[in-house]
Amino acid sequence: MDMIQVLIVEDDVKIAEIHRRFTEKVEGFEVVGVANSIDEARDLVEVLQPALVLLDIYFPNESGIDLLWEIRAKYRNTDLILITAAKEMEPLQEAIRGGAFDYIIKPALFSRFQDTLQRFRQARLRLAAQGSVAQQDVDQLLNPRSVAPLDRPQLPKGIDAITLDKVKKVFSAPPANGWSADEVGRQVGMSRSSARRYLEYLVDVDWLSADLLYGTVGRPERKYFRL
Repeated sequence: MDMIQVLIVEDDVKIAEIHRRFTEKVEGFEVVGVANSIDEARDLVEVLQPALVLLDIYFPNESGIDLLWEIRAKYRNTDLILITAAKEMEPLQEAIRGGAFDYIIKPALFSRFQDTLQRFRQARLRLAAQGSVAQQDVDQLLNPRSVAPLDRPQLPKGIDAITLDKVKKVFSAPPANGWSADEVGRQVGMSRSSARRYLEYLVDVDWLSADLLYGTVGRPERKYFRL
């Protein structure tokens, strides 16, 4: 599959740069343009016709929702993901009605950002497949979180999928110095040894990294960090 071309539409230059770096860390995506205004975005969408637009809502003179509907009307092959500080229900409703693939509330965490792009890429791959579709294919496209990915690896003995998801959620907002097995265990509600088993599994599959941190007293503590 060719690289998925992405246009970032964000009026804050620093945030736009963060989103550009996030995007280029995810395999299969390339940023082909960055627009800091709605007018600039209109021009770039017309010229570049990207596969995906990462769109903010709040702009000084216009709303990103208006641009969403314009793109929907003119460019059927362009999809959108909203990344915005808007927490009101109305823009979320508009995004859903406008067929946005996802809606991310700022500040965007890389793990959430990466998950969205990976799901988007998987959906594109499924849509590009030839032949008839099964119900599982439809469910995965229209509600991707309801069905496990077809290529989901088999979990080893002693690792439960539901518990693993709970452990992963602890790392949605990790501290700068990482989490220890004891800290994760307390948050999830399991023993330190059980938490460590899950954490070490996530290290083995390159979802986490681990390091020994030395305090002022006592033995070094093993801490875990989101990659």
